[in-house]
Amino acid sequence: MDKNQVIGIVLIFALLMVWQQFFAPSPEELEAEQRRQDSIANVEQQLEAQSAPDAGQVYDSTAVANNTAAPTVSDSVLLLQRSGAYGAFAPATIGTAETKVLENDLMTVHVSTKGGAIERVVLKEHFKVLLDSAGNETKVPLELLEDKKNKFEYLLPVAGVPNGTVRTSELFFTPSLDDNTLRMRANAGPGQYVEQIYSVADGDYIVDYQVKFEGLQQVFANNAEQVQLSWVNYLDKIELNEGYERNYTSIYYKPTDDDSDRCSCTSSDQVEAKGQKIKWVSAANQFFNTSIIAEDRFDGAVLTTEVLDEDAPDLKKVAADIQIPYGHSPSESVAMQLYVGPNNFDRLQALGNDLTDIIPYGRSIFGAINRWVIRPLFNFFDNITGNKGIAILLLTLLVKLLVFPLTYKMLHSQQKMAAMKPYLEKVKAKHKDDQQAQQMETMKMYREYGVNPLGGCFPMLLQLPIWFALYRFFPAAITFRHEGFLWANDLSSYDVLVRLPFEIPLGFGSHISLFAVLWAITTLIYTYYNTKHMDFGANPMMKYFQYIMPIMFLGFFNSFAAGLTCYLFFSNLINITQTLVTKNFIIDNDKIVKELEANKAKPKKKSGFQERLEAAMKEQQRKQDDLAKKRGKK
Repeated sequence: MDKNQVIGIVLIFALLMVWQQFFAPSPEELEAEQRRQDSIANVEQQLEAQSAPDAGQVYDSTAVANNTAAPTVSDSVLLLQRSGAYGAFAPATIGTAETKVLENDLMTVHVSTKGGAIERVVLKEHFKVLLDSAGNETKVPLELLEDKKNKFEYLLPVAGVPNGTVRTSELFFTPSLDDNTLRMRANAGPGQYVEQIYSVADGDYIVDYQVKFEGLQQVFANNAEQVQLSWVNYLDKIELNEGYERNYTSIYYKPTDDDSDRCSCTSSDQVEAKGQKIKWVSAANQFFNTSIIAEDRFDGAVLTTEVLDEDAPDLKKVAADIQIPYGHSPSESVAMQLYVGPNNFDRLQALGNDLTDIIPYGRSIFGAINRWVIRPLFNFFDNITGNKGIAILLLTLLVKLLVFPLTYKMLHSQQKMAAMKPYLEKVKAKHKDDQQAQQMETMKMYREYGVNPLGGCFPMLLQLPIWFALYRFFPAAITFRHEGFLWANDLSSYDVLVRLPFEIPLGFGSHISLFAVLWAITTLIYTYYNTKHMDFGANPMMKYFQYIMPIMFLGFFNSFAAGLTCYLFFSNLINITQTLVTKNFIIDNDKIVKELEANKAKPKKKSGFQERLEAAMKEQQRKQDDLAKKRGKK
């Protein structure tokens, strides 16, 4: 061997060493390639086994018709092609979608073999009302999760596939139905599969649900620590009052160590709840919800809500990307519950974990009043009467009786003001050309006679929490949905006296609500009786403004829930009655006059605030007098 041959051999060896060092596949790549080859071999074995003649084999004609029999030669080629994209799950990508049904006394659950997910749920005791152009109503079955754009899929971290994941929505699951339990299995090989198990029982809207990862520790990537559950739900327009429904629809969630939270109800929003245990996630409409309850088995989520255009067929799009822990054990499973049904307080409360927070009763004090005061009281009256409208009337009466002491103080203060009117007229006549002197003298007189001009306002302010609570209660309580009273067909939506052939702007709508009109009329009557003895000399515009306000708010209340406007109408009737009876038969006006005179005779001590206020007014009066003198000299 000459010198050149030796040098050539050395160079070739050096090049081989360099290639081995820098260009050879890594152990991970070799492992991934081995898995791919194994999956291909597995596919070929399955095809060979399925196509081999067997004297004892009985062929299923139904399976052949549904394309679930042994794959053809073209199918085998297709499987070999798909093995690169789906790995060991390639055989599960061929099949025909079927629907399996689970049923109890409250709902029918339809599950597709394509993806193994629920494709729709029919609620037997609830319906949806469709309205045609002539205003005629048609009742149709109420379905949830029915939108074909919906997704409920797992992103399986399969090793060696291009995107790093295989979506279960692209796989065909083999069904097995036993009584009220449905098993959906997607095979990856002998003893290797993903399985989804559904079970229902009578008397509830709960679907017991379990996902199993069996023998997949060699199929999934070694660095995979989680399996992502991707849930996309296009929420349908269910209620006639779309404005209400849009404002009470969103996606909610409950962290283990924190209060429940949600995405915005009024705008598109995204919330990242990463790195924290989550008990449940809920896509909630105004009166219905679909919730996934996992009891701390979720390791975080990203939640999104997207407000769709008003002319879109759906109301909103909500989504949740949920992380489920995976520990590479031979057998792993996650047990959950799916609640698909109405926002019934008692049912949701029984599920625990603050799931009742999805009912939009309001937060803080208003929500507490609705949950623990208004709701039990209304249910009590409803159980007694069996009529939602009568129950509203009884609730109104009870509220008015409870706040009557405040109402009495307000009316008593108003009568004091009425008794002061002759004295105030004298002040006006004395200082008719000097407004500031008139105000100072009026305040002095109020103090001497022991009258608080704002005394009638404070009792009204103390009633505001109850009013705001009721404002949230009627549109949120499903008990009013499709319940009629008098001319109203649905107390959870607006009542319709007349449908208009055009849309009135500023939220008025294309209808006229009779309860809203009656509220406006009774408000005007109540205002008249309540203020006819009041003095508006200092600000005469206030006299007219208080009559304009009910007309302005008529457009606001016109699209309110009929249950709320019915309550407001009843409330006004009771207010008018209380005012007339109290002022004419309970309050002694002669006694009030004597009380005023007695107060005048008592020694008075000015408060620091009164002294500062009078000093400021006197200083202002002095400046005005000086300015008037200067102008007179000129």
